[in-house]
Amino acid sequence: MLRRTYLSVYNWAVFIGWAQVLFLAVKTLKESGHEHVYSAVEKPLQLAQTAAILEIVHSLVGLVRSPISATLPQISSRLYLTWIILHSFPEVQTHFLVSSLTISWSITEIIRYSFFGMKEVFGGTPSFLLWLRYSTFLVMYPIGISSEVGLIYLALPHIKVSEKFCIRMPNRWNFSFDNFYIAIVALGIYVPGSPHLYRYMLSQRKKALSKSKRE
Repeated sequence: MLRRTYLSVYNWAVFIGWAQVLFLAVKTLKESGHEHVYSAVEKPLQLAQTAAILEIVHSLVGLVRSPISATLPQISSRLYLTWIILHSFPEVQTHFLVSSLTISWSITEIIRYSFFGMKEVFGGTPSFLLWLRYSTFLVMYPIGISSEVGLIYLALPHIKVSEKFCIRMPNRWNFSFDNFYIAIVALGIYVPGSPHLYRYMLSQRKKALSKSKRE
C-alpha cells in the first residue's frame, strides 16, 4: 500500500511538471518564437527532469520492474542535456532544437507518467493510453534524440573555448578533466546507445500490445 501511494504521488507530481513544460513551450513558441522557449521552460524543465533521478533509485531497489540498463542511460543523457549543455551554455538556448527537444520530451513524459499514475491508482489504464504509451515513442524518440545530439554538437565550440567544468593540471589531486572530450564521448555513446534503447522499446511495445489484445 505504501509503495503504491508513493509511486502514485511521484508519477502525478512529475506529470504536472511536464504538463507545465509543454504548455509553456507551445505558448512561448506561438507568441514569441523559438528563441524564447528555453527561458520560459527552464525552471520546470530542470525540476521535472532532475526528479527522474529517483527512477534510477526505484530500479536499483526493485520498486519498479524497469531494468537499470535501460533506465540509467536515458536519464543520464537527459540530465547531461539539461544541466551541462542547456543550463551552462546560453549560446545554444535560443536554437530551434530546444523547442523540438522540450516538446518531444514533454509529450513523451506526460503520456508515460499519466500511464503509470493511473496504473498505480486504478490498477489499470484505458486502452487508448496504453497504445499512446507504447506508440508515440516511434516518432518522439527520433525527434528527441536528434535534438539532443544536435544541441551537444552545437555546444562543442563553446565548451572548448569556455573550458567550463574542466580541471587542468597541475593540481593537488594530480587529476585532469576535459568537458570537451566528455561531450565528444557522449556523442559517441549515442551511436550504439540510441538503437539499443529503441530496440528495447520496440520489444516492450510488442509485448504490451500483444498482451492487451489477449485480454
